[in-house]
Amino acid sequence: MLPLLRLVSDRQEHKYRDLIEKLATEFQITDEERKELLASGNQAIFDNRVGWAKTYLKKAGLLDSPKRATFVITQIGLDTLKKNPGRVDAKYLRQFPAFLEFQNASRNDNETEEETTVIAVSEQTPEENLDKAYQRIRKSLASELLQNVVDLSPTFFERLVVELLVKMGYGGSIKDAGKAIGKSGDEGIDGTIKEDKLGLDIIYIQAKRWRPGNVVGRPELHKFVGALAGQGAKKGIFITTSNFTKEALDYTPKNETKIVRIDGEQLVQLMIDYNLGCTTHQTYELKKIDSDYFGKE
Repeated sequence: MLPLLRLVSDRQEHKYRDLIEKLATEFQITDEERKELLASGNQAIFDNRVGWAKTYLKKAGLLDSPKRATFVITQIGLDTLKKNPGRVDAKYLRQFPAFLEFQNASRNDNETEEETTVIAVSEQTPEENLDKAYQRIRKSLASELLQNVVDLSPTFFERLVVELLVKMGYGGSIKDAGKAIGKSGDEGIDGTIKEDKLGLDIIYIQAKRWRPGNVVGRPELHKFVGALAGQGAKKGIFITTSNFTKEALDYTPKNETKIVRIDGEQLVQLMIDYNLGCTTHQTYELKKIDSDYFGKE
């Protein structure tokens, strides 16, 4: 917040996008860091932090916005810089009545002032806090899902794999895919499935319902590649509820065969993404100002 306040200390009007670029230069943000997104994938982390810095300074009365996406320092902002503060953050801004009012308005009815203060002085923006909470919930769900999948019967596991692949766009329909897959054995399934609904290509599948600890090694992939060659297939998906060894992950067939490896963690993440074995419990919509609407004049 302090570098942002200093950038506008010339009392001139500054475009929001220009401020982001100048701050990125000041902090020596690399191109890779500029591309880092929030877990939601909707906004760059750096842009999000600049946006909230701007919002907090404006709510405290240190910045003003005379026109859309344009900002200028206020007299309060200039007075603040004259005090030469070592740091300006949400905790520092609590000395300004306007910022306290903003905090109180944002607080839930059941939330104490102490809890609000803890959130306000966090080094992360509200979106980042929300993303982290979401990731924690998703990680817990993934762990629970994996345990349920490992405990499934071979027949149920076959059906789960079929349903997941169909939801991902393979195999055409559950009925078609079910006909192609279903050779039980070795706690897994072996079979083929259409790559697309038209059946232009065939993918060979092997799945191992193994408990964590029983990792899939390179020999298993060698056997799989051999099975593909025997079928005249060029594409394969190897699914396991456990993990692959480093040697298995590094293995690349010398021929044109392409293998996709899906471990237990990836499997349950796909299940979450495609709503298989889980259901939506709560939905939150994050909304922002529609600048186009207010720029019609």
